[in-house]
Amino acid sequence: MSTTRDTTRPVRTGDAAGREAVLNRLRQVVGAAHVLTDDAQTRRFRKGHRTGQGEVLAVVRPGTLLEQWQVLQAAVAADCIVIMQAANTGLTGGSTPDGDVYDRDVVLINTLRIPGIQVLGKGEQVVCLPGATLDRLEQTLAPLGREPHSVIGSSCIGASVLGGICNNSGGALVRRGPAYTELALYAQVQADGSLTLVNHLGIDLGSTPEDILTRLQLGQYGEQDVRHDPTRAAADPRYAEHVRDVDAETPARFNADPSRLFEASGSAGKLCLFAVRLDTFPKEASTVFYIGSNDPADLTTVRRHLLTALSRLPIAGEYIHRTAYDIGERYGKDTFLLIDRFGTARVPAAFALKSRVDAFFERLGLRGVSDRVIQAVMNRLPSHLPARMREWRDRFEHHLLVRVSVDTAPATREFLSAFFDGRASGAFFECDTDEGRKAFLHRFAIAGAAIRYREAHPNTVGDIVALDVALRRNDREWVEQLPADLEDGIIHKLYYGHFFCHVFHQDYIVRKGVDPLQMEHAMWTLLDVRRAEYPAEHNVGHLYVAKPSLAGFYRQLDPTNTFNPGIGHTSRERGWEDCCADGAKGWPQGYRENAG
Repeated sequence: MSTTRDTTRPVRTGDAAGREAVLNRLRQVVGAAHVLTDDAQTRRFRKGHRTGQGEVLAVVRPGTLLEQWQVLQAAVAADCIVIMQAANTGLTGGSTPDGDVYDRDVVLINTLRIPGIQVLGKGEQVVCLPGATLDRLEQTLAPLGREPHSVIGSSCIGASVLGGICNNSGGALVRRGPAYTELALYAQVQADGSLTLVNHLGIDLGSTPEDILTRLQLGQYGEQDVRHDPTRAAADPRYAEHVRDVDAETPARFNADPSRLFEASGSAGKLCLFAVRLDTFPKEASTVFYIGSNDPADLTTVRRHLLTALSRLPIAGEYIHRTAYDIGERYGKDTFLLIDRFGTARVPAAFALKSRVDAFFERLGLRGVSDRVIQAVMNRLPSHLPARMREWRDRFEHHLLVRVSVDTAPATREFLSAFFDGRASGAFFECDTDEGRKAFLHRFAIAGAAIRYREAHPNTVGDIVALDVALRRNDREWVEQLPADLEDGIIHKLYYGHFFCHVFHQDYIVRKGVDPLQMEHAMWTLLDVRRAEYPAEHNVGHLYVAKPSLAGFYRQLDPTNTFNPGIGHTSRERGWEDCCADGAKGWPQGYRENAG
């Protein structure tokens, strides 16, 4: 471990001259081309993928780790708020400003110009720099026969590795649990306002920030510099055993779980990360089984058996409700076809191009033009899904995709054959390679379909309420039943998720004229009654209220409230000045009212 401290005295930015001085310093560090202040240039950085946007003094794009440190020094010295951002793929607005109700200027540091993946040993571990994406990590590891923590979902839209760690992000892979590490290199603002660089990577890189960051960037270290400390993990070591406990009264994973909050892991932008060290996993041959049923109890039985009876855990188990299937088939078609024809590497560029097109039309007062044009084209194309999937859609309301390793495929096949033999409520088929790939790709495409539906129907849709929910591991009543007053305000309900982990994504397309925030808070109350945890894997962002333990973790990491203030409805004030105004130590202001 090494810790180095910067004690530069703060200079306030309270006037135009102060702001210009900060901007000039930032330009000196990264070059004028990488300090963005124009609204059109900053839009795609300060507007969230699904929700959230706000004002910034500047978006700064450092090109090296040392530049990132120097930008951070300048921002902290000027008493600015700092928001760290990589790919900006989050769904709860956690890497963008939220409005303009801040007591200091906001500097947003985007790290995508600092890619870098360094393979340790024979690929059993990697060191990832701030701009490393899951997609690039997957490509790097493929020739080594290894995989990263996540290989489906957000990896397809360019999500960053460090973003997943910051948010304890989940994923579809049952054996691996949330993204987690106890090995990281990060900067922290201390209570006295000084800036500290903490090296917990387990790699000896020198003693000064300049040495540490430069040597890491250039990979100037050898095997003799890499320590393997058995007391610090580079993945969640407990999850496989945890998820098998199907009779437990608690969820398998959720963002606020105190057992998975450790320094960088779960930090939600309350630290400035420079690198993380992670385990990788062997890539395995697999078989996909496609299950359909009209009785939710069938899927419960399948889940409980496969989690407890197989010699090794299933690789993935993804649930799709029929409505989600239909909306995804129609409104996620372009995402499916883009990935199917060109691979995941093209997706981030496509999203960036779409953002630029949307920004142009929004300046003309026109919203959602690209979505409506794309959808008009997609509506003319035939179905892209395999015939047997379409047949199962017509027969069954509930769909479950199960991927298992080839050594457990015979036991899975034997169980499913016996269980569904003569059972009128459900059936299964074993996918060929093309069917299995397309089934899981369809599941991913559903995740963005509600957004497209909203933009394609501006006259009838008010907004989307999007929840990700962790149910108790022993909960057999997993199909949600909403009261009539909530049902009346909803056009479509999309249910899909990671069934074996009992983590569900629930997207509600809300009718125009219905208050989505009021509906969301009513949903929270229902979830509290069910003893569910939420959010499960997308983190609190600016949508959810951070529970006391999580808010306390944020305050411990960032005592001056320099980084990402207001996250989880916590204080936005310097030094957390308005925190705990209701008199309960550790509770963010308004928590009791908002939590129900």
